[in-house]
Amino acid sequence: MYEQTYPSKRFQNTLSFLEKHIPKEDPILDLGVANPFSKIMTEQGYMVENTLGEDLDITFDAVRNSTAKVVTAFEIFEHLIAPFNVLREVKAEKLVASIPLRLWFSPAYRSKTDPWDRHYHEFEDWQFDWLLEKAGWEIKDRMKWTNPVKKLGIRPFLRSFTPRYYIVYAEKK
Repeated sequence: MYEQTYPSKRFQNTLSFLEKHIPKEDPILDLGVANPFSKIMTEQGYMVENTLGEDLDITFDAVRNSTAKVVTAFEIFEHLIAPFNVLREVKAEKLVASIPLRLWFSPAYRSKTDPWDRHYHEFEDWQFDWLLEKAGWEIKDRMKWTNPVKKLGIRPFLRSFTPRYYIVYAEKK
């Protein structure tokens, strides 16, 4: 259904997972600046407000002051040094968050051109679960998927069957 509209497998899976757990009438605070996926959520009928690019390791006002029922965080927590802190400050009752998983055959991502585009954390699924649980969240559902690339080589081959993305739906304890 989404393949014709959303070319990215990640976007297709993320939207399906979101729709499975979050009603369209629940306002969403999406961590991170407006992006292609927050636009998709809006186009699908969700009421989405984004944070404004503040450093979420240091400044929590956006999550403290939000009246949203849901916080979404799609590939955000790996960029933070201390994601536990912002997770503890979230006032919303529901969380949908995804991360790229740590790949044993590939180093952590670091852009060669953008000094801010790097992963401080690349979690294993159990580490991310533990982080959420320690921060006061109870995981209700989870899903993983691969991200194959159309290249030749050992790493592209491994990506065809090694999960790269992990998404969870959690509720405040």
